[in-house]
Amino acid sequence: MDNQKQSYGIFVWVGLILGFCLIIAAGLGSYAFYTVKSFDNALTVTGSAKKQVTSDLVKWRTSFSRNITLDTLKGGYEQMKNDNVAVVAFFKKNGIEEKDLNISPVLMNQITWDKNQGPIEYALQQTVELQSKDVQKVTLLAKNIDELINAGVIFTTQSLEYYVTNLSEERIQLLSEAVLDSQNRAAKLVESSGKQVGSLRSASVGVVQLMPVNSTDVSDYGTYDTSTIDKELMVTVRTQFILK
Repeated sequence: MDNQKQSYGIFVWVGLILGFCLIIAAGLGSYAFYTVKSFDNALTVTGSAKKQVTSDLVKWRTSFSRNITLDTLKGGYEQMKNDNVAVVAFFKKNGIEEKDLNISPVLMNQITWDKNQGPIEYALQQTVELQSKDVQKVTLLAKNIDELINAGVIFTTQSLEYYVTNLSEERIQLLSEAVLDSQNRAAKLVESSGKQVGSLRSASVGVVQLMPVNSTDVSDYGTYDTSTIDKELMVTVRTQFILK
C-alpha cells in the first residue's frame, strides 16, 4: 500500500513538472511568434533628395608642341623654350601666376616610322595643368587663346573639368531630407491598409549621383559629372520602418 502511494506521488510530481514545462514552452513559443511577426511587420522604402550645386574648382589641361627630325632636334628644343616663355606670359597677363601652373618636362615621341617616305619625325611636347578656384575666369580664358595661336605657338587645349570640393558636406545635408522623403513614401504606401508608419529600424546610404542639371543619367555605381559648372546632386537612402 505504501509503495502504491509512493508511486502515485511520483506520477503526480512528474505530471506537475511536465505541465509546468508545457506552459513555459507555450509562453516562449508565443513570444517567438510575436517577435517574428514584429520583424515581418515592416516596410522597406527608398527615398531621395536633390539640390543644385555650383562647381568651385576648375581643372584645365593644355599642351604645346613642335614636330622635328633628328637634324632639327636642337632647334626644336629652342622653339620649345620660346613657347614655354610665351605660354607663361599669356597666363600671367590674364591673372594666373606661374606658381599655379604645373608644366611638365619636354617629352619626345616618334610619330613617323617609314624612312622611305622621308626623315623620321618626332613630336616634342609639354603639358600644362592649371587648377583654380576662379572658375569663371578660367572658363573665359579657355575660350580666348587666340593670342597664343597668333604668336605661332602650337597650343592645344582639352575640355575643362569642373569639381565640387565640399561634396561630402553637401551630401550629409541631403541625407535627412532623403530619409524624410522615404518616410512620406512609406506613409503613402500604407495609408489604405489601416496601418501607420512607426519608428525607423534601419537605413543605408546609396551612391552619390552628381549630374548635369535636369539630367536623368544615373548609374548603379554613382556618377560624377565634370563637364558643367552647375550640377544637380542627388542622394538616396534605403530605409526600413516598423508598421503599427
